[in-house]
Amino acid sequence: MPGSADETVAAGYRPLLFSIAYGMTGSVGDAEDIVQDAFLGLTRARQAGTVIADLKAYLATAVTRLGISYLSSARVRRVTYVGDWLPEPVVVPAGELSGVQGLSGVEGLGPAEHAELADSLSMAFLVLLETLSPVERAVFMLREVFGYGYPDVARITGKTEVNCRQIFARARQRIAAGGPVRDSAPPPARRAEGEQLARRFFEAAAGGDMDALLGMLAPGVVLHADGGGKAQTIGKPLAGRQHVTRMLVGLLRRAQNMGVSIRLAWVNGQPGAVFYDAEGRVVSVIELDTVPNGDGAVVVQAMHAVVNPDKLGHLGPVSDLARLPSR
Repeated sequence: MPGSADETVAAGYRPLLFSIAYGMTGSVGDAEDIVQDAFLGLTRARQAGTVIADLKAYLATAVTRLGISYLSSARVRRVTYVGDWLPEPVVVPAGELSGVQGLSGVEGLGPAEHAELADSLSMAFLVLLETLSPVERAVFMLREVFGYGYPDVARITGKTEVNCRQIFARARQRIAAGGPVRDSAPPPARRAEGEQLARRFFEAAAGGDMDALLGMLAPGVVLHADGGGKAQTIGKPLAGRQHVTRMLVGLLRRAQNMGVSIRLAWVNGQPGAVFYDAEGRVVSVIELDTVPNGDGAVVVQAMHAVVNPDKLGHLGPVSDLARLPSR
């Protein structure tokens, strides 16, 4: 019943359920819909007289299987997607991060309530998950990200434990072929370094300090951008410190001339920023993937910029600054 202790317990699982659904779909809106559908299913099951002994297990199973169905449906096939595909960004306030000096900011980055576990799902990791089948993705994510044992993974996915072990090994091999497997969540010291780097990074870009930017980028840095064919952006990944630095300085110069402001934030558990137009509408979101270099300092090894307006609406009103004219 609404308001009961049981309902309160079930609601407490929403961050976990959202993270599972988001990891399956890469979409904030679809993940929220899947979680809502799981709760509706719970209500219907109770009304039918079903006794549910383990709420968490029931809901996690429902969300995972709904995610598998989502990925299996024709409407989400991304073979015809224009340019790089990136997930919808999960953006939360940055704690110690604040507005870049000299640039104004906008508050209210939500949805913070979803970030408890979703920050384990970086954009780079979610892109790697795209290479897996729906069931492989579910098994790999439940085991690798959320730490479920094989008996639980088998129960949730409806597979045998032996089969899940085989699926996980195969998925891990495919993920490893595409890039490094997800690191564990960065420790507090690493997060603090990431925050400091983000502040210096965007201040240098806004100020046109190319030398400072070069020192903060890994030699093989790559810039990925998702415009979905609906926003102005690069057509393919841009690699190399010199190319990325020139692109960033030029972009920030044009942005400032158009009254764009920046608010630093955590994006999918990584330092980043949200760009706003002069009216406070979202223009884009950038995530910085950071790693320690040989000297122990933190540098940016990849950047992921989401400019596709369809993937920014959950953050608030979306700007038309980067939007391509409708055909």
